[in-house]
Amino acid sequence: MLTRVYLDTSVIGGYFDDEFSLWSRKLFHEFDDRKKIAVISDLTLEELEMAPPVVKELPHKIPEYARELVSFEDEAEALAREYIHQRVVTTLHLADAQHIAIATVERVNVLVSWNFKQIVNLNKIHLFNSVNLKLGYPVLEVRSPREVLDEKEI
Repeated sequence: MLTRVYLDTSVIGGYFDDEFSLWSRKLFHEFDDRKKIAVISDLTLEELEMAPPVVKELPHKIPEYARELVSFEDEAEALAREYIHQRVVTTLHLADAQHIAIATVERVNVLVSWNFKQIVNLNKIHLFNSVNLKLGYPVLEVRSPREVLDEKEI
């Protein structure tokens, strides 16, 4: 079974960023090579609407066999609100909570992000997962793209 990898907006933008492009591009190659499945939410696509066309179009260039589209629905909305209620993040970071919630509800194998302040942050990961466990959800793995690549790709 292939690893389902939820992409937040930073990973897609990172494809074109000098600091993150090497690792983001390697991850996208793994999608092309049928090693992983990219899970992309309507929230991510919505956030990309204001991005330059080359960034906005990138998720659609992932082959259909390696791309799964998911929606931000009521269950994820309630979970995101609970993260805020439990003070894992503030309302200023609602979108981050929503990405975590979608990935949790969809039971992806891992969420990848370049957002080290609010998402790929050990303290935050523990806090998100404590809420998840209290509500009966599984633990969500949260990593940077570099951490999820096949070893022989690195």
